[in-house]
Amino acid sequence: MTTTEPTANGNVSFPLEPTPIHVPDDVLNDLRRRLELTRWPSDVGNEDWYYGVNAAYLRELVDHWRTGYDWRKAEAAINAYEHYRVTVDGVPVHFMRRPGVGPDPTPLILTHGWPWTFWHWSKVVDPLADPAAHGGDPAEAFDVIVPSFPGFGFSGPLTSRPDMNFWKVADLWHTLMTAVLGHDRYAAAGCDVGALVCGQLGHKYAAELHGIHIGSGQMLTLFNGDRAWDFSGGRPIPEGLPADVHAQVMALDRRFAVHLAAHMLAPSTLAYGLSDSPAGLLAWILERWIKWSDNGGDVETVFTKDDLLTHAMIYWVTNSIGTSIRTYANNNRYPWTPSHDRRPPVEAPTGIMFVGHENPPGVTTDERVQHFLDSERGAWYNHVNLTVHDHGGHFIPWEIPEEWVDDLRRTFRGRR
Repeated sequence: MTTTEPTANGNVSFPLEPTPIHVPDDVLNDLRRRLELTRWPSDVGNEDWYYGVNAAYLRELVDHWRTGYDWRKAEAAINAYEHYRVTVDGVPVHFMRRPGVGPDPTPLILTHGWPWTFWHWSKVVDPLADPAAHGGDPAEAFDVIVPSFPGFGFSGPLTSRPDMNFWKVADLWHTLMTAVLGHDRYAAAGCDVGALVCGQLGHKYAAELHGIHIGSGQMLTLFNGDRAWDFSGGRPIPEGLPADVHAQVMALDRRFAVHLAAHMLAPSTLAYGLSDSPAGLLAWILERWIKWSDNGGDVETVFTKDDLLTHAMIYWVTNSIGTSIRTYANNNRYPWTPSHDRRPPVEAPTGIMFVGHENPPGVTTDERVQHFLDSERGAWYNHVNLTVHDHGGHFIPWEIPEEWVDDLRRTFRGRR
């Protein structure tokens, strides 16, 4: 491990040398040829998107990808931040860093999920690291570490650990933050499966955390069991539901059932097509960005075409789609087991941010916090800051970054 040295202003210097992101020209040339040779299926009768991604919109995106999109411009924006590559317990890890600007910045690690990339945090890293420049208190500065989830994007190729899942990533993150970067204590935040990583950190390593801030409050046993790919557990829809609630249940199934089943039951089979066809890869993850974001029927109100393609590029140029989706199967194949039997299981102080687009069927935004507290999930966390917002979808720090930053600051206020 590299020894850290105090700098002139009293902060500790960073123990690693940065390595900017650079995608070779031959990878970009190969992509362009593949886009030009896309073989399109018939999509007759899918003008209403009933059968999945509409061909007309996908063709529009692919044409822009081929003729209008500029990866080098996106790469330059990404490289405005520091990037590092390390090996942690045999696993390659890429992370982006925004150094904290303040009297004593708190180390903070942000964990994304699928089909996220590390770049989904890009709207919040600056205000977190330099609050004074964004109307905040410099005493609340964070030193922000944003890794690519192992097997995702530039944290690859993942060849030595095909068993990677969320609770194993928590062990890697703890080693990264303590043994590699030298922090005695740190903060953690995450969304999607990144929230489960944070939950495991808060379960296993609570004494070394200031706390966690997450975008959902799931039980860490979420992926355990024979039918984890079916979040209903095979239970039928209850009879006698009001028509609007029944419709919400069906909409929830249509939003999440496809990828959960495919990723857990046959990730490698799906990966062959997605790794070979950029149009196919884009279609598969585009559907999640459309259905999971709070976009009012127009995804480009949340993600511009260039935004969509930058995130897709991070999967494509690293050939990481296969290992990214396999994590679902590994979450189930290698079930979570507790490290202790204390209550609550997640002892670290926990802030949870709920958004209206993900309200459970029959639950209003005003009822969301109480619904969580009354559920079996509520007893899992040492929750200290529960908030709910009318707007915002699954990609919270991208969709409502100001609210996310405010909520995170409140979670850690007085706890560092």
